[in-house]
Amino acid sequence: MIQALSCGGVVIHRDKILLLYKNQCGKYIGWVLPKGTLEPGESHKQTAWREVREEAGVNARIVKYIGKTRYSFKGASDVVDKTVHWYLMRAMSFHCQPQAEEYFADAGFYKRHEAIHLLKFSDERQILSRALAVYDSLREARSGGR
Repeated sequence: MIQALSCGGVVIHRDKILLLYKNQCGKYIGWVLPKGTLEPGESHKQTAWREVREEAGVNARIVKYIGKTRYSFKGASDVVDKTVHWYLMRAMSFHCQPQAEEYFADAGFYKRHEAIHLLKFSDERQILSRALAVYDSLREARSGGR
């Protein structure tokens, strides 16, 4: 079994969530959150920020660490056990540009119920729900509980 580590972001702007649509060589992959592999010398935060920037063209800032997910899949020669560390992030605008080199065909910001419905993978739906709970509690704390 191969161990792999990635980091990603649940990116929010004006209460909408960034999603990417992946379509690899004509094969439907689905709507996903931006994430990717650590490069040598990077921290988890740096990787999450870089991957959001590269995969979606989004300028965002990290707000808070929200947890990790784990899943396994069959790789070319072995089973890959992947851990993904997730960060709640706030975008500066709705501008996004999907990275074609990574087979992203579309990117956009979606309302909460749309994002939950569109996300292909259950672990990403779960981390989105957790991120939204953190986002809501931080917003409530800023507004003084009003």
